[in-house]
Parts: sequence; C-alpha cells; structure tokens
Amino acid sequence: MNDPVQVAYDTVPRLFADRVSRYGDRVALRRKEFGLWRAYSWTDYGAQVELAFYGMAALGVEPGECVALISENRPEWLFVDLAILHHGAITAAVYVTNAASQVHYILEHSESRVFFVENEEQLDKWLEVRDRLPDLKHVVVMDMDGLKHFSDPAVMSYEEFLDLGRQEKTRRPSLFEERAAAVKGLDPAIIVYTSGTTGPPKGAVLTHSNLLWTTASMGMANPMFETDEVLSFLPLCHIAERVMTTFNQLTFGYTVNFAESLETVPQNLREVSPTVFFAVPRIWEKFASRVSITMREADWSKRVAYRWAERVGREYAKKRVAGERISFFEETLAKFAHFAVLHPLKKRLGLERVRFAISGAAPISKDILEFFHGMGLWVREVYGQTEGSGPATIHYADRIKPGTVGRPIPGCDVKIAEDGEILVRGGNVFAGYYRNEAATRQTLVDGWLYSGDIGCVDDEGFLRITDRKKDLIINAAGKNIAPQNIENQLKASPYINDAVAIGDRRPFVTALILIDEEQVVQYAQQHRIPFTTYASLASSPEIRELIDGEVKAVNAQLARVEQVKAFTILSKRLEQEDGELTPTMKVKRQKIAELYGDVIEALYRR
Repeated sequence: MNDPVQVAYDTVPRLFADRVSRYGDRVALRRKEFGLWRAYSWTDYGAQVELAFYGMAALGVEPGECVALISENRPEWLFVDLAILHHGAITAAVYVTNAASQVHYILEHSESRVFFVENEEQLDKWLEVRDRLPDLKHVVVMDMDGLKHFSDPAVMSYEEFLDLGRQEKTRRPSLFEERAAAVKGLDPAIIVYTSGTTGPPKGAVLTHSNLLWTTASMGMANPMFETDEVLSFLPLCHIAERVMTTFNQLTFGYTVNFAESLETVPQNLREVSPTVFFAVPRIWEKFASRVSITMREADWSKRVAYRWAERVGREYAKKRVAGERISFFEETLAKFAHFAVLHPLKKRLGLERVRFAISGAAPISKDILEFFHGMGLWVREVYGQTEGSGPATIHYADRIKPGTVGRPIPGCDVKIAEDGEILVRGGNVFAGYYRNEAATRQTLVDGWLYSGDIGCVDDEGFLRITDRKKDLIINAAGKNIAPQNIENQLKASPYINDAVAIGDRRPFVTALILIDEEQVVQYAQQHRIPFTTYASLASSPEIRELIDGEVKAVNAQLARVEQVKAFTILSKRLEQEDGELTPTMKVKRQKIAELYGDVIEALYRR
C-alpha cells in the first residue's frame, strides 16, 4: 500500500518538544476559574508536563508500565497524560461515570501501580476496592476539596505530587530528555477501554505512530490551523475527544478551551465561540431542538422569517452538497437569509464561528444533518472506532454527502467483506488488545481491522453504514432488518430523544421510545396537558397520541417489513449509572433487553 501520509515526528514527546519550542508564549490551553478564563501558554504547558513527569519518576514509574487516570476534562488531565507518555509508559484512562467495580476492573487489568483521581468522588471509588488492588501503591488527588482532614499513606494531593517532582528534578535533571528520546514510534502510548455494549471492556492499545499518523491524515482531509479554537467537553477517555483535545492540538497547534462541566457547555460555547467543533449526535439533536423551541416561542414575524430562511437555506444546501449549479439569485438569497436570520440563531448557540463541524461516535439522522446544512453549518460525519484510533472515513472539506459517513481518510483502505462487514487497513489500525490475544486474533486478520459494522461503498467511494453486525434484526420470516435506520428516523422527530427497535426472531418490529423531555414539556404546556413528573408525562394519553403520529409519519417512509407495529414510551430516562447507556450515549441493547423484557413481551401480546 502506497501511504501518502507524511508524519514529521514519530513520537508524542518529540512532537510536544517541537510545539513548546515553536509556540512559546502563545496560548495553548484555557480553563475557567472563579468566572474568569485562565490561559496556559505553550511554555507553561511544557513546564507542567515536565514537573508531572518528575513527580511520576519519584513514585517509581518505569517505561512500559501503565498509569491510570480518572477525571473530567481539565488541564491536569493533559499534563498527566503527556508526562506518562514521556516516560515511555502507557496511559490507562477511566470514565468518571464508571462504578467502583468497573474502576477496579481497569486498574487490575492494566496492572497500574499509580492512579490519578480528580476529586473526593473518584477517590471514594478506589477506597471501595483498594483491598482488591494490592499492587496499586500511590493515589494522587487533583482537587482536595472536602478532603482537608483526610489522611492515608497511599494518598497525596496533586500539589504534594508536584513538590516531589521538583525534588526529583534536582536529583536527576537529565531524565526527562533521556526517557523522551528513548520512546519509539511503535511503543504503546495509550490503552482505550471500549465502553463494552456487551461483556467487560477490552483495552485497545494505540501506539505513538497510530496517533500521529491519524492526526496527520485527518489534516489532509480537513485542514486545521494554529489559529483554531476548540471546546473540550466530551469524555477524554473516548478516542474521539482524546484526538481532538490532545493529539490534533499537538499536530496543528490550536488552542483548547475546557468547558466547566457538561451543564455549562451552552454558556461556555457562547463564551469561546470555537472554530472547530466535535459533538456526538445527541448534542446536535439538542441544538436542533433548542432552535425549534426558540422559534416556537418567538413572535409571529420572527416565526415567519425563520420558516422562510430555513426553506431557503435547506434548498441552497441541498444543491451545494449535490454539486448542482447555483444561480446568482439563489446565492444572493441564501446569503441574505443567513445574514438576517440564520447567523443570529447560530450565534445564540455559540456556533457562529464554526468552520469545521463534526458529528461522530454514533449514527446521526440525515434530517439533522440537513437541518444544520440549511443553517450554513456544514456538519461532516466521521466514522471509525477505538481500534482504528478514531476516524476511518470522513466527509472531506469539498464534499459532503448526507446519508453516508464520507470517504476513507488519506492512507486508509476500506473494503466490504462478503458478508457485508466493513474492513479497515492503515496506519490508524491499533496494535491489539491489552492482555487479550484471542480477541486480537479475531479482530485483526492479515492487517485488516474487522469493524463489526455492516455497510456498503457507493460508486463515488462514499461509505454507508447499515448497522452493527451483531445488532441486525432477522425477523421470524428470515428477513434482515437494520434497526439503526428505523431508530435514526424516529429520533429525527423533535419529540423523540431515543428509540430502540426490537424484532429479532419476532413476527414484526416494535420500539421502545424515550421522549425528548424539553420538547414534550413545551408541547404539554401549550396544549394544557396536566402532568407532575417525567413518568406522568410519558404515560399521558395525549402524549402517546403525539408520539403515535410521529411513528406513523416514520412508517410511511419505511418498507413494510421495517414498520413499527407497536411501541411503548419508557417511563424513565435512560442513564449511564443504570448501565443503560455507554459513556458516549449509545444504548446498550443487551442491557435494555434484560431490563425491559416484560415490557417487550407485552408489546407482542397486544
């Protein structure tokens, strides 16, 4: 395979040293403290990583071993992560939403001896399982709020850890450069534990070369620049946010701004106004709902103006993405609609400066994409997986085709196996699963990554995802049905937040539906429908009638065998804590089938 991807540096430490030297006093990171944004220059960034490196050296961290980390997105996350990589060690990150038992699994499986935790809440998880982790010797707490009087010989504050680093640096001043120079491109850099929709998570090992090759390839498909701004808010444990926040930043030199929390993302977006923005479909769906609610509450003149501008924008966008000729009049009309109506709406969301918008980690509805294209926000869909360092395909800067997930990133080969499974080969493909050779052999065959997804490539080279191989429904008549297609069309409704299509070995398709609380509450208030709780809202006959209309509208677009013959509205929200969602907001089908087995059976008795 002739690889067009050229990588300037083969390891993260070498690339990082270049960026610190090149950019110096330019802003690398920002975080909000006490209502004000605090900036870290590249020089500050380098100094903090070096100090964390020496702190780890004092704790005995050696090349090749794992160091674990659990925290929300914050600068210390990056300081610790890069310090680990400068040792030639491996970062094993843990989702903050993981329960103590899941934390124990990753700490034990990765054989970590040092564990960085964000705060008291995360420390409690270690305390709960510490007796089963005899090899874990040191725990470092970043935020000691609530732990002023806590004392444990294995636990220290982040400041105490940095003090150790200052002392260690005076003893071994050359160690930072020595260990960084010894790191090789094919050395493991990070272990990303898959969220595990079935069974315990597997640890995908990604090398320095994997990560830097991927970012270089991404830049060839969609250029990024040192003048760009990014908002970091999705979990850094997930490969997509890790690439956007850490490794893309090192490659392109842009500024990363850390959201205060998931709850403050809307406010932080308006404050930062990023130029590059990555979000999962659920976030894009929320934005679309927010625009819908805003315009519904506006006076009649604004509603009329919006309906006109949206229609003009959608028609213009459809022609543009299809590559059709656009007349001078159409171009002028679209610019006026954008200037007068659509741009102010984007500004209310904090998205008015976005020039490169990405949706990934799960399928997104074609209608949602077209909605944002109509607003002049050219959201591109990216497809990939942890084992491929994130992206395998993406919509390039010059060509977006809704309904597909783009074309292979430069240097990446994609082909379809005889059974329809998508296979991927390239510098992004991982080294294997940590301590799991059997799973590695099943997933990596002759250099090809077996994705587990079903899809097809059209005559223009665009990849279309049909479904997860294991999720395909084979009904009682032996017909193959792709549940994601049904679910995505249902989720395009402003009143439906999530849907799970059921029908494997069944006579027809049914669905479990989760309402969009914000939109449905608004509907209930406008139509004077009484309710007190989420459950009472979901069980309201009027709301069922509303959702029934939405389901019927979707059924009109589906083949007869795909149509939803019965549905139920779930009376509670799906939660990560209950094991119903992965950290990237994907539904755990097996868990849902277990939890709602009686509800599903009732649908087939009607």
